[in-house]
Amino acid sequence: MKKIRTYNNIAEKGLSIFATDNYQVSSSTEAPDAILLRSHKLHDEPLPESVLAVARAGAGVNNIPVKQYTPQGIVVFNTPGANANAVKELVIASLLLGSRGITQSMSYVNGLVNETDKAELHKKVELGKKQYGGSELSGKTLGVVGLGAIGAKIANLALDLGMNVIGYDPKLSVEAAWQLSSRVSRAENLNSLLARSDYITLHVPAIPATTGFINEEALSATKDGAKIINLARGELVNESDIIAALDTGKISAYIADFPSEALIKHDKVILFPHLGASTVEAEENCSVMGAKQLVDFLENGNIVNSVNFPTISMERTSGYRLTFANDNVPKVLGTVLTLLAELNINVLDMVNKSRDDIAYTIVDVEQQPTLDLVEQLSAVEHVFHVRSV
Repeated sequence: MKKIRTYNNIAEKGLSIFATDNYQVSSSTEAPDAILLRSHKLHDEPLPESVLAVARAGAGVNNIPVKQYTPQGIVVFNTPGANANAVKELVIASLLLGSRGITQSMSYVNGLVNETDKAELHKKVELGKKQYGGSELSGKTLGVVGLGAIGAKIANLALDLGMNVIGYDPKLSVEAAWQLSSRVSRAENLNSLLARSDYITLHVPAIPATTGFINEEALSATKDGAKIINLARGELVNESDIIAALDTGKISAYIADFPSEALIKHDKVILFPHLGASTVEAEENCSVMGAKQLVDFLENGNIVNSVNFPTISMERTSGYRLTFANDNVPKVLGTVLTLLAELNINVLDMVNKSRDDIAYTIVDVEQQPTLDLVEQLSAVEHVFHVRSV
């Protein structure tokens, strides 16, 4: 019986992936094999030695100490793309909110609640109509920074709205490129995109290289009067610099999913309470994807959508399966295979992948692995995690 510990409210549709005859799933499970969570923070929290994997039902993994877990052989999964449609729809809403004065005009109308004179009400409504006139999206230019699962969807939909779309992503994957319309123009660099865009939407992870990258320097290169949408991570934008740009009119609006005391006070800022992926469908999609990834890893050793281990999978056919993780240095795989040969253990199939400093191997062998074999493999230099699956 495999054990899964959950944190937060995980959608029932995802929990149903764990077969009840093979999995024990609970928020209080002791000695869990894996953890499935949403926003719960694991930093500075003791992790049971039994844990083999952690899956985040969402894209970001800022709440998980990935660097600490990697040397322990703990695979960290996320669920990229599972909430893409939810975020895409909120970005489209943000474009409209930023162009049509919708929130301001609604506040204006709500302020007329005590007006009882029909003629006077009509007069004030017409006054508001003139005061809050906006502009259409069609013909405007949208700059999409980050063309992953979410960015690509937004770029394609913006084209359908009649917008011109520019994309910038120095690490664009082949898979993401296949999802992207050929009508999306490619910016050579970030400043080129900023200078040409009426609207800019951010869809990159918060890592050291991107933290605060929308700063005074970037904003100075931005087209006058542009509007910036940030539903990715608050840390991407230098708050004091964006406020200064709003004050001078360099930026005409900032729409974000990350409220702060300073931003709430600004009349050119539209804020949501972290609504990006807050739909029933997105929560279900994320939980289902996270659960399926854990099941495939625990039962087959396969890794899909990990943020710290390579993507690797091998179909189960016959024999018994071993997996091991090691430092990505020469001769480790050869040493392990030599050891297996010396023990007269026949290898039926094998796949090996690496990612940065980590290598991971799936080996199907003819004989059932013993505890002694696992211990001998674990003793190989640079091997730091071995499992009989």
